[in-house]
Amino acid sequence: MPDETPSPGSVPSSQIQEGLGSDEDTILKTENLTKEFRAPLSSNSVLALNKLSIDVRRGEVFGLVGPNGSGKTTTLKLLLGLLRPTSGRVEVFGQSARNIGIKQRIGFLPDGPYFYDYLNADELLDFYGKLFKFSKEERRRKTDELLELVGLTERRKMHVKNYSKGMTQRVGLAQALLNDPDLLFLDEPTTGLDPLGAIDMKEQIVGLRKRGKTVFICSHLLADVQAICDRVAILHRGNLVRFGKVEDLLSDTRRTEVVAADLDPEAVQELEKLTSNITTDNGRHVIEANTPDQVFHIMEIIRNSKGKLLAVEPKSETLEDVFVRAIRGGETS
Repeated sequence: MPDETPSPGSVPSSQIQEGLGSDEDTILKTENLTKEFRAPLSSNSVLALNKLSIDVRRGEVFGLVGPNGSGKTTTLKLLLGLLRPTSGRVEVFGQSARNIGIKQRIGFLPDGPYFYDYLNADELLDFYGKLFKFSKEERRRKTDELLELVGLTERRKMHVKNYSKGMTQRVGLAQALLNDPDLLFLDEPTTGLDPLGAIDMKEQIVGLRKRGKTVFICSHLLADVQAICDRVAILHRGNLVRFGKVEDLLSDTRRTEVVAADLDPEAVQELEKLTSNITTDNGRHVIEANTPDQVFHIMEIIRNSKGKLLAVEPKSETLEDVFVRAIRGGETS
């Protein structure tokens, strides 16, 4: 996920549904987090992340989404303490993200994890358990519990190189949970999985939330984020363009579809002045309205033209609709 130069600017308050959480329920917090990279063979710098301020609360599933080049990878590396910020700060468990002591409380499943091909699941988890200095008995117990949790008990003796993409993700999740972390980072956890594998991974994430874990997801699969995340932040060119509870973001963008037929050309022109969201097919017009007043004006135009009003229906918004609208707004700002 390469990063691009963002358009400068702060987030309009109307696009932020909630502010930062209280210290009691906040497990991760960034304030004006900024990262610039020096361009190769140049004195110029590239602004990859611009004054990001978000919080992640205990026991929630949080989603960070954005197109390629939006700053997701840079953000994740800053949160994990793998990069130093140019300015601003990031705190995890109330401490600097670069504090070695907090690593014991964090789990991480990267996008496309690589494991040693000729180890089986037992050997793989035993290897990582040794890195945590777990005893032999502790490693065996944790391996049994985690392979049962991710559904790989029957495949525990199979070499990892023979695993499917979904099985690799599942053993990766077991590895990320080995230290029983309070905060789990998952980078593109459902990308490349078949439908059943994606469903299984989402069920695993929901199960982790029920166990009180805090899960931070980076993803571009908006339907998955909408299905499992409590709150979401949308990045575009390094800028935060939406932030809040998923249901609040969706309710903030509800629209109404007005369907009509037998409209004369003058009525269609009048409607096009009112809204650009009109589609026409075989004399049937579908007009999108943003507000109740707009619905009223559309219906008035239809009535005055003696057209047929076929339907007035609320349109179900998705996170993809919110995402596209936010990105397009960011491109014109």
